[in-house]
Amino acid sequence: MFTFVEELISNRILITGITGWAVAQVLKTIIHALINKKLDLRRLTGDGGMPSSHSATVTSVAVMTGLTTGFDSVYFAIAAILSIIVMHDATGVRLETGKQAQVINEMFELLDRLSEESLSMDVKLKEFVGHTPMQVLAGSVLGIIVALCSYSFF
Repeated sequence: MFTFVEELISNRILITGITGWAVAQVLKTIIHALINKKLDLRRLTGDGGMPSSHSATVTSVAVMTGLTTGFDSVYFAIAAILSIIVMHDATGVRLETGKQAQVINEMFELLDRLSEESLSMDVKLKEFVGHTPMQVLAGSVLGIIVALCSYSFF
């Protein structure tokens, strides 16, 4: 068991990916606080926003994989393709899901105001789900920076 844990915490690619995610989440929380003039700690684990933590994570993993195994390796090819899929999904389906959630939430609020009886929606739909292309780009750049710093550190 100890060997398993030791191997996990010494895995440079895994640590780089986790670091990319953590840095993006902290930056996302700070940027959200600056724009909205209030600190919302839920942003530390929330989806959506600037920069994309999904993009930072997968890009840092792909770049660190390339740096450690070679950019001509099968491992880098797999990491790069998965990164492209994740980032494409963030700006496509997930972004549209967030837009749809916002419209549904607004419709429900309007119906609730117009109704004589109170309508009960147990949970408001999450609106911060996807990313704009700029948020994905910022996450990717952050991921590259994290990977380069991580590679220099290790």
